[in-house]
Amino acid sequence: MKNIKSKLIFLGLLIFTMIGCQDVLDVTPKGIITEDQLTEPEHVDKLVTAAYARYGRIGAFETYNPWIASLRSDDAYKGGGGLDDQPAWYQMEVFSLVNPNIGNNDGAWYQGYIVNSRINTAINAINRMDEETYPLKTSRLAEMRFLRGWMHMKMKERWKWIPYIDENATSDSIYQISNHPDGMENDLPIWQKIYDDFKFAADNLPTTQEEVGRANKFAAKAFLAKTLLWMAYPQDNQHEVVSIDRTKLTEALEHCNFILEQGNYSLASNFAHNFLLEWDNSSSESIWELQFTIDDGTPRGQLNEGNGLTAPWWTPHYSCCDFHKASVNMVNAFKVDEDGLPMFDFFNEEEIQDKNAYFAGNSFDPRLGHTIGIPGFPWKYQELPYDSAGTRVPSDYGYFHSMKEQVKTDSPGLFDAFWMFNSKNQIEVRLAEVMLWKAEILIQLDREDEALPIINQIRERASNSVEILKKSDGTYPTDYKIEPYIDGENINWTKENAWEAFMWEKRLEFAMEGRRFYDLVRWGIAAETMNAYFEKEKNRRYWMNVAFFTKGRDEFLPIPQAQMNWSQGVYKQNPGY
Repeated sequence: MKNIKSKLIFLGLLIFTMIGCQDVLDVTPKGIITEDQLTEPEHVDKLVTAAYARYGRIGAFETYNPWIASLRSDDAYKGGGGLDDQPAWYQMEVFSLVNPNIGNNDGAWYQGYIVNSRINTAINAINRMDEETYPLKTSRLAEMRFLRGWMHMKMKERWKWIPYIDENATSDSIYQISNHPDGMENDLPIWQKIYDDFKFAADNLPTTQEEVGRANKFAAKAFLAKTLLWMAYPQDNQHEVVSIDRTKLTEALEHCNFILEQGNYSLASNFAHNFLLEWDNSSSESIWELQFTIDDGTPRGQLNEGNGLTAPWWTPHYSCCDFHKASVNMVNAFKVDEDGLPMFDFFNEEEIQDKNAYFAGNSFDPRLGHTIGIPGFPWKYQELPYDSAGTRVPSDYGYFHSMKEQVKTDSPGLFDAFWMFNSKNQIEVRLAEVMLWKAEILIQLDREDEALPIINQIRERASNSVEILKKSDGTYPTDYKIEPYIDGENINWTKENAWEAFMWEKRLEFAMEGRRFYDLVRWGIAAETMNAYFEKEKNRRYWMNVAFFTKGRDEFLPIPQAQMNWSQGVYKQNPGY
């Protein structure tokens, strides 16, 4: 995909001319290409490229990047320059202060539908072509339906009740599309539309693509499985999980098995390969990743602007802005006992008053060193140790920084615009996640014995990813230890214990990657988990005193008030707002 992004200058002009003047003039200006005139395959293909490219241009305050979901979980604090630095995100992380007028909410909604507008424009252009003129018609249509399902999924995870906009919507009819139609008893019909898009994509995409970044059959199968995993835990209109649908789980398992058995994927030999610029499009476990560039012939490239605020405040290496700080709970979750296993029941009892004593006196899952920037530990696999001076307000947020989304201090992908943008790709789904989805399904289907080797395989990979975590003097900054689960020796592998081990593995493997909060909502345990987190954190962070998660409300953000006003009564607000 990176080798086609130089087309974007043309695309910007093309898209603008198609949508910018409709309501102003009834005649077509000279020299303008209209949507109906896009009859050449190369023009249609450029619309497809434009649909892929738009996500990367979503800025920091409207971003769908994982760190926004991360700060709404027990993984992370907002960070930044204090509570009044982007207070909307502070409101989101404590939940009790959220209302329909909250900031940094409407912009994300709007940008999501801008992305979908590009996708639907491309779909309509594709549908006007015939196969003889445009041999790629079915494949490109499948790509666009994949992207449409993916973008709607991003929005649905955030707001639940969203209007599903397809290519048949017109400028007149779009105003009448409800986010929550009368008589719709639950949100499964919306999930079904997303399912249909991914199913079409899975049925019609090739297994490989010549250009990296394009979705293939395995990417579609992965997101089809993810959709089914949402559908397998149906919710009522108060967001309560009411049952577990074994039929949906079984279908999701089929898609996971297809990827695992027929896809040319394997766990990366080193966990670090998933988080380094030099491994973009090269990690053996990457199934689909968003493409970003810095030197593509355009003035500033296709940078990942959504992460522009998350680098440390660390002169001279990064100039801004220290958002996305790991919580004490998150750091404690990496602790292991003398057998190298998680401390399920007692992990969060210890306070971190003296960092040196804490890391010298405990053992940790090695994924800690890949995930969290810790003073004195190597920063992003460099000889350079992370410095506590990289934190702006340690009294509010502590010293622990998120590291997976960062690039090295001397990275050629770093773009300093005061905000620190970078061109590292963003993996949207990787094999480890598919493996853990399979483990989840097997446990829920009472086949927990089959889940044990899957979880151990991921733990073994973590164990083999330690060498890269050494300091410049060849020593480790802490004692890294991780061992497999052995039924009857270090664990009694019942369904209940298997589920606890699975949830722990999912959290640590994808720590700070934005999966945690949505998993808690999907499993129906967000309220109890977050309120237990708040109860402890209130003794650590004074600003947590107002934090409270209201069950039946806070699983999803409110529909932005600006969108409620725009819909003139067609939209319905989410419960509790």
